[in-house]
Amino acid sequence: MPLPFLTADRAFDASAEDIALPFDDHDSWRRPYRPGPWRVAAAAFLLLLASFVLLAGMITAFAGALPGTAVCLVLALGVILCALRLLRVGAWVSRHGVRRVGFFTTATVPWNRITAIRTVQQPVKWLGFPRTVQGQALIVVRQGGDAMAPLLTDNSADFLTRGEAFDRAADTVEAWGDEYRRA
Repeated sequence: MPLPFLTADRAFDASAEDIALPFDDHDSWRRPYRPGPWRVAAAAFLLLLASFVLLAGMITAFAGALPGTAVCLVLALGVILCALRLLRVGAWVSRHGVRRVGFFTTATVPWNRITAIRTVQQPVKWLGFPRTVQGQALIVVRQGGDAMAPLLTDNSADFLTRGEAFDRAADTVEAWGDEYRRA
């Protein structure tokens, strides 16, 4: 079963390095990078936790306590949904604009309302925690001068210890922006 939220752009294949926008269908929302090992590990841990909760629900069902079973099933479903949402978090691009998907919120900005996309040195959150460190961030500046939260940072769960992957992803998002801001 294909999981489209885990597939990355084929822009990083050896045969497609010179192509910035290698897809035929630019209307689909795509993540221009692979989810990082920290994000995948956190989602795997949550799914492991959900399996234990489901096992507890099965034991509770065999013991005859149906309300406890229902609580376990609802809790496991919630943990599974959190793991799936965690895998969706990140920057997504399409012909329509750029989308920053957070755990609780999603912000979409059309390409025609973006004045600049650039990589800057600034304090960034380390793995999404309140602690900040000096790092790089991909910033989208909207018309009117207001900037949205950083699309990508080199200390996020996708790019921690993967500096080259951050540079490729930032370059890819900038290429999408250059292509569609002109159109």
